Amino acid sequence: MPNSSSSLPIAANAARFSEIVAFVLAHAKKTGASDAAAEVSESLGLSVSVRKNDVETVEQTRDRSLDVTVYAGQRRGSASTSDFSEAALRETVEAAWHIARYTAEDPAAGLPDSDMLATDYPDLGLHYGWDVTTEAAAELALRAERAALAVDPRITNTEGASVGAYEGQFIMGNSRGFMGGYPYSRHSLSVAPIAGRGNRMQRDFWYSSERDATKLADPEAVGRYAAERALSRLSARRIRTGKFPVLFEAPLALGLLGALTQATSGGALYRRASFLVDSLGKPVLADHIDIAEDPFVYGGMGSSPFDDEGVRTQARDVVQAGVLQGYFLSTYTGRKLGMPSTGNAGGSHNLTMTSRLTQPGDDFAGMLKKMGTGFLVTELIGQGVNYVTGDYSRGAFGYWVENGEIQHAVEEVTIAGFLPDMFKQIVAIGNDTLMRGTKRTGSILIERMSIAGA
Repeated sequence: MPNSSSSLPIAANAARFSEIVAFVLAHAKKTGASDAAAEVSESLGLSVSVRKNDVETVEQTRDRSLDVTVYAGQRRGSASTSDFSEAALRETVEAAWHIARYTAEDPAAGLPDSDMLATDYPDLGLHYGWDVTTEAAAELALRAERAALAVDPRITNTEGASVGAYEGQFIMGNSRGFMGGYPYSRHSLSVAPIAGRGNRMQRDFWYSSERDATKLADPEAVGRYAAERALSRLSARRIRTGKFPVLFEAPLALGLLGALTQATSGGALYRRASFLVDSLGKPVLADHIDIAEDPFVYGGMGSSPFDDEGVRTQARDVVQAGVLQGYFLSTYTGRKLGMPSTGNAGGSHNLTMTSRLTQPGDDFAGMLKKMGTGFLVTELIGQGVNYVTGDYSRGAFGYWVENGEIQHAVEEVTIAGFLPDMFKQIVAIGNDTLMRGTKRTGSILIERMSIAGA
């Protein structure tokens, strides 16, 4: 097993990348482009996976690329290369220009207006290099797997454990005066134990992900918790068909927040492929729900001072007291809707969903008691969400709860509802908050959903 660790020469490459972007933009102007944008990026990754106390795979990646877009009025062309020689840079610009001259005009095409661009922005602490060796990464993964296997003799196998270290940097610029970029990182640790034997096997998993590797959860803690989740599934059986309260565990509750984001994204809205078309200023959630977006959380996984087009981001209220205050728009989708960009080209930034009714006692146990009798969902299966109609139908695994206490695991059921109704029937949001990627929320209790069981 090779002993290797490395990091990106951030400062030196940032200066070089800025020179490349400036050269590309200047050459685009010389070719006749009315506008141009370019981005230079590089990344470095290490992924080590183990299984049954042995190293299974080691993957190391190192990538770099230049992406350039040029405009001939409202015609657009793009090209890319990983060759940073001067000749290759010229050829890439000219290839994009050739495409632009022969594409159809698009009235919404074009760079953001200059006054929308981020000309000055803070350092948000998004990069933490991790010079972890292959051996050290493998040992962390092995510790997580061993901890899972040691929890109970019924943990009979694993699908493995893995550690990933990833860092990158980029510089982007355009012909309207924007030039900016920053380094970033994300590191992770995961494990997936298997409980039981034969036809009664169950698996579950857990993971920790952070920009700063020193903040990753302890490998033993991750392993033990993943094992406990797998063991709790051994009591699984079906339940009767009916309509019951449903509590989405925090990791899955994030998916409901993601569904709202998808339905209010500019691409879905201008194509009229969303059940929330024309919903701005209207109630879309229960009246005790707020959603805030804050791109400036220091070290946040969803933080960024500007979006993928260089448009400055903004802290804002997306939903107040259940009423939708804003969409998620890029320059292009905003123009299609006759609205300005919201700085969301590339997605949302640190969304937090909360309830004005949440109390100190509304932790996970408190949310079970609040539900009383119903279905706790911990895993969803399939892609049964129709964003055009709002119909929601997913295979599910979870736990049957009576009088606020978990009775047994539940398998082979389907939960179904109508997203507009589900959003407005949110009874409570727990303070068992979890941040995954760009979104944060606690467990979400919905008043009633259809469950197809035995």
